[in-house]
Amino acid sequence: MGKKQAETKTEKKAVAKEVTAQPVKTSSKKRVESGILHVQSTYNNTIVLLTDKKGNALIQSSAGALGFKGAKKGTPFAAAKVGEALGEKALNIGLKEIDVIVKGVGSGRESAIRGFISKGFNITNIKDVTPVPHNGPKPKKPRRV
Repeated sequence: MGKKQAETKTEKKAVAKEVTAQPVKTSSKKRVESGILHVQSTYNNTIVLLTDKKGNALIQSSAGALGFKGAKKGTPFAAAKVGEALGEKALNIGLKEIDVIVKGVGSGRESAIRGFISKGFNITNIKDVTPVPHNGPKPKKPRRV
């Protein structure tokens, strides 16, 4: 009895593998002429997102996704590499001009934009939307070491 149950289970697994092994049809990528480049730069990482004019995400990358680890993720060099990598991907979808929205206080703000521009895109405007507190909550006590 044990052998028959084991055989039917292996047969079912084989059938399931055949179904999933079929090639999946890939739809052609969106062609976009203009978009918005969102650069979020913190002390620890730089995240760059490319959207269309409506705000729908097209491509995204970060310093951590490119293989930088630890403190190296927050460097301007890593941010420039993120911008270049995203620029290459943006060329494939036909992008020509961008608006830039920068958020955060990290060191990769400017270098991410420069890396993206190096691929030959036109910038129409740059906007800084870094949140600034208007005397919000009380700050933490100073740390005693």
